[in-house]
Formats: sequence, structure tokens, C-alpha cells
Amino acid sequence: MHYIVHCLDHPGSVEKRLANYDAHKAYLGAGKTKTIISGPLLADDNETMIGSLFLFEADTKEEIVAFNKADPFTAAGVWKSVNIHPFSKRVDNR
Repeated sequence: MHYIVHCLDHPGSVEKRLANYDAHKAYLGAGKTKTIISGPLLADDNETMIGSLFLFEADTKEEIVAFNKADPFTAAGVWKSVNIHPFSKRVDNR
């Protein structure tokens, strides 16, 4: 099953995000949860990072919740809100 994880940062978290980026990236690459797509959400200036979006593949939503809780960005307090939803992919034009 696919899951979308939509995270919005606390205001002013860019420095905290950058300080924990290498650990976050390593965590995504080493986890048993498969990351299909991931990247930062941007402000309207198309540069300032304000959140994160992920498309994961996992057996259960609980696996995604646990994976997100162990993310270095969670531990560093980067994200103000995290929403996790099952996702049914209908179109993939890659």
C-alpha cells in the first residue's frame, strides 16, 4: 500500500532543517520502509523550505507512523504538523 506523508515546518525552521538534513537523508535511505518519492515543500518564493512530502510503500499505516516518529526531523522538532493518508495511485506518467 502507498501512503502520503505531508509535513509542515514550524515557522523559522530552515536552519534546524539544514542542520539535520544529512541525518534525515541517511535515515530515509537506511529504513526498511520504502521511500518512493520525497522532497521539501517550498514557499511561494520557490526557494524557502517549509515542509516535506513523502510517498512511501508499506504494509500498514502504523509502520509509516512509527517510521515518521523515528525520523531525525521529528526528533529535532522541525515539523509542526504531520498528516499521513493511504494513497491509491491512479496515474503515473513518469
